[in-house]
Amino acid sequence: MQPLNLPAFPAKVIQKEGRKMIFDPLRKKYVVLTPEEWVRQHFIHYLISEKQFSKDLLANEITIRLNATTKRCDTVVYNRFLAPLMIIEYKSPAITIKRAVFDQICRYNICLKVPYLIVSNGLQHFCCRIDYDTQTYSFLQDIPFYDELG
Repeated sequence: MQPLNLPAFPAKVIQKEGRKMIFDPLRKKYVVLTPEEWVRQHFIHYLISEKQFSKDLLANEITIRLNATTKRCDTVVYNRFLAPLMIIEYKSPAITIKRAVFDQICRYNICLKVPYLIVSNGLQHFCCRIDYDTQTYSFLQDIPFYDELG
């Protein structure tokens, strides 16, 4: 798999029925190793090991209902009261992050109304903070530490 702009980690990769699988510590199972999954596993490892996010407050593949359709958020981060705090959307490193990716995560946020959105293709990472009081948003220079999320 392609090197990413994220710290390396000891990924647990196996071969099963002719397909590479990677262990997802949040779902506690092996999942198919796609380029997007490679990014997801690196990113959650980065959040846990570098940014002090608790593994217990992260969840992958969270289903939401949006306008009578079912969608899945790649990762949702919760606060200590288990209210959604952040949505993270991953793309393959081959996918350029464009407006359509932000439109997708913003649609998900119609349901969850979180203050933080992150989009990453493993090479570029964008973190946005939404201020609902002033109805504005701002892009942050870096991914905040968990305790900075408020």
